[in-house]
Amino acid sequence: MSLSLAAPSAFRGNLLLPLSRCTSCFEFDLRFHHSRGFPHSRRRFTSFKLFRNPRSSRRRGIACSVTEPQNGNDEKENEAYKNGETLPSEDSSEQSISPPVDGEQLNEFSDANKDQNDVQNVDSDEVASGSPLPGVKPQKLDEAIQIPKEAIEILRNQVFGFDTFFVTSQDPYEGGVLFKGNLRGQAAKSYDKISKRLKDKFGDEYKLFLLVNPEDDKPVAVVVPRTTLQPETTAVPEWFAAGAFGLVTVFTLLIRNVPALQSDLLSAFDNLNLLKDGLSGALVTALILGVHELGHFLAAKDCGVKLGVPYFVPSWQIGSFGAITRIRNIVPNREDLLKVAAAGPIAGYCLGLLLLLLGFVLPPSDGIGVVVDASVFHESFLAGGIAKLLLGNVLKEGTAISINPLVIWAWAGLLINAINSIPAGELDGGRISFALWGRKASLRITGVSIALLGLSSLLNDVAFYWVVLIFFLQRGPIAPLSEEITDPGEKYVAIGIIVLLLGLLVCLPYPFPFTDETLTSF
Repeated sequence: MSLSLAAPSAFRGNLLLPLSRCTSCFEFDLRFHHSRGFPHSRRRFTSFKLFRNPRSSRRRGIACSVTEPQNGNDEKENEAYKNGETLPSEDSSEQSISPPVDGEQLNEFSDANKDQNDVQNVDSDEVASGSPLPGVKPQKLDEAIQIPKEAIEILRNQVFGFDTFFVTSQDPYEGGVLFKGNLRGQAAKSYDKISKRLKDKFGDEYKLFLLVNPEDDKPVAVVVPRTTLQPETTAVPEWFAAGAFGLVTVFTLLIRNVPALQSDLLSAFDNLNLLKDGLSGALVTALILGVHELGHFLAAKDCGVKLGVPYFVPSWQIGSFGAITRIRNIVPNREDLLKVAAAGPIAGYCLGLLLLLLGFVLPPSDGIGVVVDASVFHESFLAGGIAKLLLGNVLKEGTAISINPLVIWAWAGLLINAINSIPAGELDGGRISFALWGRKASLRITGVSIALLGLSSLLNDVAFYWVVLIFFLQRGPIAPLSEEITDPGEKYVAIGIIVLLLGLLVCLPYPFPFTDETLTSF
């Protein structure tokens, strides 16, 4: 056996080499080759000792003590080295000999440092758990669902490549691996290529994500075992909880449309016969909510996205705050998320605006309708503008007017759509802002929206309850998409912006006075 080492001039220490189990004679030739740039010097091996490792009854080793020669013997030693002679070794007892290093410690040190010049060093057979994916609840992972080193090497060398994503480093990432590197070409095409190679090599064992690193805004690829992405199970069945919320929402919608019960909501339990008076208004508002949810489900089916059962949230103020609908699988990209998120508000706005216009145009069925003060239309820029445009001089400050109750019912539906269009958390508006501008920008927009709602809650109780609902149930973060880098198409971007603007117009107050001068300025 021959061992060649490049030794610097200041080398001093112990060297242990594990031996095989054979106890027969062997030859051991240890030569030091001098590295370029180091002074030429000789080292003396003052002792060799064969010993048995106390940790193992079968391992043996050689403890070799290496010492510096005395300065006075350098000249003789160099001359003898040139002539091929060997100087007799001095008594090793005069030198300080360090205790031999255990073989297992040396091997562990070697294994831990042998890949220090590589792109990334993996210290164990499994990748340790790291930071969770955004929106995915961390799980206690066992060895069975972690990615082995052999699979990581296949991912680096055969799944990724120069034509898709050139890997420069890797880090542990929630049972999987986060690969940093350079994205080649269009993100959508590269994702499709990498996904195909991943499926060819491993089947459906692993899931690929192509995300944006929030630290430096550069693309990263994440590969995790699919078993870590299983949806959470709830103790109460979804349909049961959704049904309970739905029944309460029906009750609050009925109460909201009975003026006699507004001053004392608890009196509704003693006057259940009055609830039938709110049936028409409840049906109109529920129709807008139903069309809203239907829009979500139709768009989700077209995009291959699975939605959970909608949980309708009751509200004493406006009848309902809309519905919370979970996305049960991984959305492919931001454009598909935009389609699903915007479809509901668009459907709700279309029906709500149509009913609102009909309410202004059609006379009340009973000839009286609902008598309201003109100032009520200052509460919405959209409703106030349409009212002024269609009613004209009839709408004056301090004047009571009679309108079709369909206006109030449709307005309530529009308000519920607008509240869900607020760009915050996992609301429809929050998902739209995520799809339009990415995860990092949407988180900032969410913070600003919640802060503004908090300020508004000082003046409006609806805003107070809504900010509490967002903070505890809908603040996010949004679960990761398969590919988050590619921007949506221009027409879908326009649709998303329209939804956000309509929500703003419904919620913002109408600032102009209802006078004849205002009419002539149109």
